[in-house]
Amino acid sequence: MNGAEGIKAATLPPEGVYWRVYNLFYTADELKDKNGKDVDVDFDVNVYALVNRLVYSSGIQFLGGNIVADIVVPLVYTDISLQGAGPYSFSDNEFGLGDILIEPLLLAWHGPRYDAAVGVGVYMPTGDFDADEPASPGKGFWTGMFTAGATFYFDEQRTWSASVLSRYEIHSEQEDTDWTPGNDFHFEWGLGKTLDKIWDVGLAGYCRWQVTDDSGSGSVDDREEAYAIGPEVSVFMPNYGLGVSLRSLWEFENKLGSEGNVTTLMIMKAF
Repeated sequence: MNGAEGIKAATLPPEGVYWRVYNLFYTADELKDKNGKDVDVDFDVNVYALVNRLVYSSGIQFLGGNIVADIVVPLVYTDISLQGAGPYSFSDNEFGLGDILIEPLLLAWHGPRYDAAVGVGVYMPTGDFDADEPASPGKGFWTGMFTAGATFYFDEQRTWSASVLSRYEIHSEQEDTDWTPGNDFHFEWGLGKTLDKIWDVGLAGYCRWQVTDDSGSGSVDDREEAYAIGPEVSVFMPNYGLGVSLRSLWEFENKLGSEGNVTTLMIMKAF
C-alpha cells in the first residue's frame, strides 16, 4: 500500500537489524470512473493491514553503498461491498496472510547532505486468492519491483529534508483468470523538519499511475491513477532504539478506483 514510509521514505537505516511494525488503515466510500467522476453506486471498503518488516543493514559495501535486505509479511483484513451495479453487486470480508515481499538486494548511500537507495524485490502470491471473493488477502499474481529514491537535506544540520521514493512494478498473469494487470509506476514523497533532534514533522504523499494496459479477460482500455497528501509526525528515541511515526493521507483526483484515506501508525525497534 502506498503511503507506508512517509517523510524520509528513501532513507534506509545504518548498519544493524531493525523490526518495523506497520498498522495501516484504508477506508473509502467513493468509487471513481476513468474521468475521476463519482460512480453512482453504494460502495464501501475498509482495510486493516498489520505488516511486519525485518530489515538487515549490513556493513558490506558495494559501489560505495551498504548492502541491505528485508522481508515484509502482511496480515490483511478487508471488508468491501458494492451495491447498485446490477449483476456486479457484492459484499465480502476476509482476513489472512497477504502477499509476502522479499527485497534481497538494496544499496544504500549516506552523504553529508543526502541519503539514496536502489533495489529490487518480488511480491510472492502467498496470500489466499479466490476470483469470487473480492476481499481476498492475496492478489493471485507475482510482482517484480524496482526501487530508487533519495532524501536531500537543505542545511548542514540536516534539519530540513525532501524525499522521493519511486517504484516500478511488473505483474504476472493472475491465477485462475485470464487477466494480467498493467505495470505500475508510483512514488512516495515527503517534506520534513527535524525538531530537537528526535522529532520530524511535515507533509507526505504519494502518486500512482498505471503505465501499461491490462490484458486478458475483463481488461479495460483505461488506466488507474491515485494521488494523496497529508500530515506526518514521528519521533525516534535513540536511548531505547525505538521510533514511532503517524501519518494520515487523503486521496484526491483518483481515476478508475476507490478514493479515500490511508492512515499509518509505524513502530520501529533497532537491535
